[in-house]
Amino acid sequence: MKIKYKEPKDNRINAKRPFWKEFLIIWSVMLICCSGAVLIFNKQLSIHDNPWMMVLANGSYVIFMGLVVSLITRWLSYTAFTRPIIGIRQAARKVAGGDFTVRVLSQRKDDKKDELEVLIEDFNKMVEELATIETLKGDFIANISHEIKTPLAIIQSYAFALRKDELPKEKKQDYIETILEASQKLATLVSDILRLNKLESQEIVKMETYSLDEQLRCCILALDDRFNEKNLELVVDLEEVNVTTDANLLEIVWNNLLTNAIKFTEPNGTISVKLKVLQGKAVIKIKDTGCGMSNETSRHVFDRFYQGDTSHSAEGNGLGLALVSRVIDLIEGDIGVESEVGKGTTFSVSIKL
Repeated sequence: MKIKYKEPKDNRINAKRPFWKEFLIIWSVMLICCSGAVLIFNKQLSIHDNPWMMVLANGSYVIFMGLVVSLITRWLSYTAFTRPIIGIRQAARKVAGGDFTVRVLSQRKDDKKDELEVLIEDFNKMVEELATIETLKGDFIANISHEIKTPLAIIQSYAFALRKDELPKEKKQDYIETILEASQKLATLVSDILRLNKLESQEIVKMETYSLDEQLRCCILALDDRFNEKNLELVVDLEEVNVTTDANLLEIVWNNLLTNAIKFTEPNGTISVKLKVLQGKAVIKIKDTGCGMSNETSRHVFDRFYQGDTSHSAEGNGLGLALVSRVIDLIEGDIGVESEVGKGTTFSVSIKL
């Protein structure tokens, strides 16, 4: 079976070489060549030149004109195609060597775009994206190193302390608990990194129809102990809604959003969970009365390892909302955040029915 792929029209291309220009160039060259040959032949007839001299003279003229035309076409081809391609090739080699600052300059002076200009534009855009990815990769590695180094340092420090024979039993127990907490945090970090990496490479979503309101109830009940620990008031208003999407992926979203709401809400605060159907979409709002976020924090809240409130950094690793954002992208949903410092935060998730 043959699959034919038709390249969509690129609307950026607004300049093409017209046929009449090429025709005029070729016609002018042929006219000059023929006119010169006729004039030479006529001159030789008028002086009754030797036929072999006529052949030699016309042959020399044809060779000369052929050389001139070849040089002109070679120059046109070099300036229009070869030189830009060489520039792109040299830039590609630099990019392959890790230099993401290289750019290919535009070849036209009239600000119009032909196929070559679009190729140059796409190449430069590709290099910019690669530079961004390289920066993100470096930041990701630096953040991972920092996040892993901290619990490892704690484990190492308290493990050395446990080697002291004169250490009281109560102290030993405290040190063991600290080591267990650090190791648990390290295990959670590695698990979240692996899960995020899996989601980044995942494109296929398992579709199933299920009760979204029932899923939310189960997630809330699973966190009941944590609600009770801080004596939080829970307000739940859920319509009966069925959705067709990946239930396992959405469970990651609810668990992370609810956990965040609990973490950033002070004791005796309030958390509300609402599910409504609006304009053919299931809209879920999870609101808390916690510390809230500044505008700067709200803009970066879905970035990996970003933690706007450092006072709670010990309770997480900054990957939860990055996981949430990736899941929402996979199921083709929408997520937004509204927050005000001191007044709480509201996360809104929209899912197509």
